[in-house]
This record gives sequence, structure tokens and C-alpha cells, in this order.
Amino acid sequence: MCAVVRSPFVFMFSRIVFSASPLFSQPSNLPWDGTPRQPQSRVKVGLTNGRILDLAMARIASRISQLTGEGALAVFARAKELERQGRSIIHLELGEPDFHPAAPVVDALRGAVAAGRDRYVSPRGIPALRQAIADYLKQTRRLRVAPEDVLVAPGCKMALSLAMLALIEPGDEVLYPDPGFPIYPSFTRGLGATAVPFFLEEKNQFQPDIAEIAAKISSRTKVLIFNSPNNPTGTVFSDAALAQIAELAIKHDLWILSDEIYARILFGERYKSIWALPGMAERTVIIDGFSKSFAMTGWRLGYAVAPRHVIDAMDLLVLNTFTCAAEFTQVAAIEALRDSTDAVNAMVTEYRKRRDLFVDALNRIPGFRCQPPAGAFYAWVNIGDTGLTAEELATLLLEETGVAAIAGAAFGAAGKNYLRFSLVSAGNLLEEALERIERVSVRWRAAVSR
Repeated sequence: MCAVVRSPFVFMFSRIVFSASPLFSQPSNLPWDGTPRQPQSRVKVGLTNGRILDLAMARIASRISQLTGEGALAVFARAKELERQGRSIIHLELGEPDFHPAAPVVDALRGAVAAGRDRYVSPRGIPALRQAIADYLKQTRRLRVAPEDVLVAPGCKMALSLAMLALIEPGDEVLYPDPGFPIYPSFTRGLGATAVPFFLEEKNQFQPDIAEIAAKISSRTKVLIFNSPNNPTGTVFSDAALAQIAELAIKHDLWILSDEIYARILFGERYKSIWALPGMAERTVIIDGFSKSFAMTGWRLGYAVAPRHVIDAMDLLVLNTFTCAAEFTQVAAIEALRDSTDAVNAMVTEYRKRRDLFVDALNRIPGFRCQPPAGAFYAWVNIGDTGLTAEELATLLLEETGVAAIAGAAFGAAGKNYLRFSLVSAGNLLEEALERIERVSVRWRAAVSR
């Protein structure tokens, strides 16, 4: 029997599937003010017992109308449908590594389950993992973090949502990057706050415009979120940008949510966290996890690093929601952080080869323009000169060539002339994808030559 869990928290509903509709794909830009809204269309809510309820009859909380999904998952669903029809699909849409966790990590998980490490544990995470995370951050980012400042969650999204629940009030304003991870503005709206974008533009090499950010800070601004390396652009925020953001945060008493999930996937210098800058440890929450750098997407394990009182608040939220992350995955995560086989560096080396291969070839396709990403594993391609919209081009690539990519508007309004390709397929598949794109490019070459 499945049911909607009656809870004030957005994610606490189980086994409910929402069909696509304007209610979820076209949220209002206005902040939620607590006034119930009429559904924009009759959205069906499918329950696993087979009954179909009308959304209005089900009395779903109005905050749900402020949430959006992820465009990558919709494209993935269509790509899988085409595969079931016998089509050959090259998946470059999801941000999921094609690698798997290193053998010692899998062995650690197997051993933990065999040893009975499947009990309730501390809501903050097992002490050994929190200590390992503190040691790892000291080694890889030169951060001095106490284990008591770490909270483990089942995935980065959950760590992010806990931090946002702990910090954001209805009526607050939250600055976020556009293009950027679509959950930032979605969850902000779901909390009754106003999502305020700051733009990452190609003319600035996708670095933040500090003057724009400063101009958008108001008396209601509470939090600034950013992701470096950025999804989808691959931009690593410069030292100057980090220092200027820190100055603004201190001047205006802002919280910083620093999403560092791609911090190990760099193609240049060692990662620098805004946490390390003077005056920032007391106003920064780091979000990180094991999905990207350790290829553990389905293991669902992430963590937050924050001042002690923020961790205390998040701990209370954990107690009111999921109780704890699974013990056996936490045990395995300790082994992942040890990285005894140097698996992370091996993956990054392979991603660098893929980046060089793919970006160089993309820039030879008429109408395509792509700056090499400095981190993460995405190619962010300007397709404005093709004469097609990004949505038209993404559909053409998927339906006619079997190459799955994401139209950039899925990451915000600033992405309307871009496609995102994930470099998560082997080199031979990337070469095949490039050949398919090259063949279909005859469809827009005439527009480019004009």
C-alpha cells in the first residue's frame, strides 16, 4: 500500500509517479506565498496499486507545483524507448560515469553486509566515515574540518535539500547560477523562497559576473549557491571570482552553498574551495559525495560539511525523515576515500582524453562552438549558428542519429542556444557519436554558410 506521507518536507512522498504536464514543466516564477493555487491542468497521479487520482482531488500541497524535474531524465526515458524498438543509441545525456567503483570498494561493501553491518546507525553518519571525510578534505583540498562538522546523507541531493531546509525561509531570496543544476531553483521555490539567477555567459568564459551578483543582492537575499566545476559548462570558478564572492557574502551576511561534487574531476590546477578563504568557514556549507569522483551513483551517498549549529539542525531533519544512511554503504565509502588503486586519477585521465577528442571534433562541425571544460565531464556546445533551436537539434540528433544530448534550456534560460553532451561513454562510442553528428550536419550547413 503506498500513500502520500503527510509531512512538511518536499521529498517525503513515496512511490508516486507524476505524468508530464504544464504544472510541473512550467512553474510560476513568482515566490510561493502560501496561497493555494489551482492546478494549471488536470494532472494525473499514478499510484502503484493501479488507482488513478486527480491531483486536485488528492489535495497535493501547492509547493509541489513549484518543483521541476531534470531534463536529462526525460531524454533518457525517450532514448530507452528507442532502444526497446531496436535502435542503436549512444547515451550522452546523463551525468553518470560509465566506470564502476574500484574492486576494493565493492569488496568492502560485500564484507560489511556479510559482517552484519546493516543496522541503524548515527543520523550524522558512522564516526569512522565522518573522520575519513575530514581527512580526505584535508588531503585533497587543504581544509581543516572536524568530524563533528560532517553529516552523511543518502545522496548529494538529500544533503543539499537538508541544508536548504535548514537555512531558507519562505520569502527569502536565493542566488543561483544559470546555466546550472536545475534542482537549485526548483527546491528554492518549493521552500517558498524566490530563486534569483546570476548568469554564466560565454563572453566571460562562463565565469560569474560579480557586478551582476552584487546588483542582485537585496535585503531578502539569504543564500548564494554555486557549483564549481559547474554543471553544465565545466567552468572552474577562478580564484578572483571566489575571493569576490566571499567578500560579498561577508558584506551582506550571506550563506554560501558550495556544491563541490565535481571537485576531483579537474583538468588543471588543484581544487580550491571557498570554505578555505578568510571568514568563510563559518558561513559556508559544502555539498559533496561519491557519485561522480568514485563512480558510485546508485549507491546514494553524499555529505555536507557545515558549521556545527547547521549540522545540528540538519541532524534534526534527518531524524524526522530518513533516520540514517545505510551502514554498509558508509563502510564501503571509507575504502573509496582511501583510493588504494588510484582509481580517481585513472578516471580523470580518461575524462581528459575524452574531452580533448570530443571538443576538438565538435569545433570542426559547422555551426558548433565549444570551449574546453576545465572540470567535470560535460561538453557545453553553442549551436546558435545552426539556425535550429537547441530543442530541435536535440530531437534531430536523438530521433535520426541515435545520439542522446540535452537541450541547454534544461539548465536555465541562459542555456537556450546550447546542447550538453556528457563524456561518459568510451572513446569508440564518442567517435561514433561524432561521425553520426557530422553526417546529419548537412541538415544545417546551408544556414551556417549564409
